[in-house]
Amino acid sequence: MTKTVVSSLDGLSNDTLFGMWARGEVEDLLDLPYEGIRVEIIGGQIVVSPAPSLAHAGVLSDIGEAFTVASVKEPDFPWVTRQVVNLYRETAGKGCIPDLIVLDADVLGATVEADAFGVAPDEIEMVVEVTSRSNSEQDRPPITGRRLADPNKWSRYAKVEIPYYLLVDRSPKEAKTTLFSVPDRSTGAYLLRESWKFGETIRLPEPFNIEIETSRWRPWK
Repeated sequence: MTKTVVSSLDGLSNDTLFGMWARGEVEDLLDLPYEGIRVEIIGGQIVVSPAPSLAHAGVLSDIGEAFTVASVKEPDFPWVTRQVVNLYRETAGKGCIPDLIVLDADVLGATVEADAFGVAPDEIEMVVEVTSRSNSEQDRPPITGRRLADPNKWSRYAKVEIPYYLLVDRSPKEAKTTLFSVPDRSTGAYLLRESWKFGETIRLPEPFNIEIETSRWRPWK
C-alpha cells in the first residue's frame, strides 16, 4: 500500500487542519477519486492512503478474530476490536486513523450510542498498526539517535499514553510483531517491548491474555 503526503493545504495551522479533518472537509477539498481512502494528520501534514492490500487486511482480520474467539470462550471477556476508526486528541488538534483499536465493549457501546466522531486516547487499551512499504517509518520507533521534528504514530501513541501498541512489521528485514507497553508521556516513547517472529504464536499478556496465530502472515514482496 502506497502513501502520499499532500502539500496542497500547506500553511494552515494544525488546529485548522484538525477542524477540517474532523468535519470531513479535507476529503472534499482534495477531490479524492473513490471511497475507502484514508486521510490522516501526521506530523502536521495531511497524509492520504489507499485501501490496504489483502495481505495487510488479512493480518488485521486474524487479530480481530482472536479477540472474538476469546469473547466466545469467556463471557466476561471485555475487549472488542474495530478497524479504521478515527482517533483524535481535540485539545492538541491532532488526529489519525489506526489500522485497528482494542477497547472495552462498554466504552464502544457508549461511543456508538452517542454517534461520536471517533474515540479519544483514554478510551483505547491498544492500537494496532501493520506496516506497508512506503509508510513503515511512521509506525516504527525512530532510529536510535534521531530526533523526530514531528512525532510519528509510535511516538504519538506513547505521548497520549495508550497503554499498548501492537506493531506488525511486514518488512522482509523484520517479519515480526512487537508489543510495546509502558508509555512515557514526557519522552513520547514506550519503555518495554516483546517481539515474536512471523510463524510464532503471539501471547498477549494481561489484561488481554489471548493468543494470536501468525502462521499465515508473510512479509511483503
